[in-house]
Amino acid sequence: MERANTNLLETVDARTKLAGSNRMEILLFSLGTSEIFGINVFKVREVCRTPFITKAPNMPSGVEGLISLRGNVIPVLSLAKVLGLAKPGQGLGGSMMVTEYSKRTLGFLVEGVDRIIRVEWDKVRQPENMAGSTQNNITAITELADGKLVSILDVETILAQTFGEAPVGQISALGNSIEANVFFVDDSAIARKKIVEVLDKLGARHKHALNGLEAWTRLDGMAAHAQQQKRRLADEISLILVDAEMPEMDGYVLTRNIKNDARFDGIPVVMHSSLSSEANRSMGKAVGVDAYVAKFDAEILADTLRPYLLKVFKD
Repeated sequence: MERANTNLLETVDARTKLAGSNRMEILLFSLGTSEIFGINVFKVREVCRTPFITKAPNMPSGVEGLISLRGNVIPVLSLAKVLGLAKPGQGLGGSMMVTEYSKRTLGFLVEGVDRIIRVEWDKVRQPENMAGSTQNNITAITELADGKLVSILDVETILAQTFGEAPVGQISALGNSIEANVFFVDDSAIARKKIVEVLDKLGARHKHALNGLEAWTRLDGMAAHAQQQKRRLADEISLILVDAEMPEMDGYVLTRNIKNDARFDGIPVVMHSSLSSEANRSMGKAVGVDAYVAKFDAEILADTLRPYLLKVFKD
C-alpha cells in the first residue's frame, strides 16, 4: 500500500515523458474477486486507506457517501457495487483511490491496491466477447507477464451510469450552407454517443474510429486515396477530434503522426479527454494539437469546434 502511494507521487514531469511514447502506466487493484482491474495512473491523485465516510440521503446506487478532502467535499463510490461484483455483507474495502475525471474529483473504494505497471499501448486491446456484469464497463484489456489479464475500466461509462448523462443543451447549428466533415476517435461508447449528439446539433457530418490505430489506418488510407486523386484531404475532412487514452495507439502518437504528415496540412486536430490537468494540456500542445478540451461539456465542445469548422469553410 505504501509502495503504491509513493509511486503515485512521481513528479508530473516524469509521467509527462510517457506522452507520445505510446506507453501508459496502470495502477492495478482488486475488488474482492479473482479479476485484476486497472486504471490509468494519470487519473489518480493519491491512494489512501478507506476513510470515515459520511452517509448522505438520496445518493445514487453504489455511492457510499461523502468525505471532506483538503476542504473539498467529494463523493465516494464503491466500485464493487457499481460493477455488480459486491457479495452480500462485503465491506467497503481497505483502500480508496482519489481520482480526477473531467475536473471532477471522486473517491473509488477498492479491496486493495497492488502495484503500478508500465505497458505499451499496442499491447492494450479492446475487449472481445467478455462475459459478466463488468462487460460494458471495461474499455480495454492487457496481459501481465504471467499471462493474467487486466481489465481497464471505462470510468466515463461508470460515471454516466452512476450519476446520469449530462444533457446536451441548446447548440446552434453551423448553418445550412456549411458542409463540415469531422473524423473523431474515442474508445468509450458513452463518449462516442455524446460526441455524435454534439456534431448532429452542429449539423456536421461525421465518421469515427474506436481506437487510435484504427483511426490512423483509416486516415492514412483516406490520405493515400486523396493523393492518388490529386485532391486535398482537407477538402474532405474539416477537423479531426481525438481522445488521449486509447488502446493500440494513444491520441498523442496519433496526433504526432497527423501533424508530421504533409497530406494532413490544413486539418486542425482537437484533443478531447477526461485527463483535464494543465500537464495533459501541455502534453497535447507538445505533439501539436490545435486545441484541448476536457470531457464532457457539450457546449464547451461545440464552442471549441465551431470556429475551426467555420474557418475551414471560409478558407
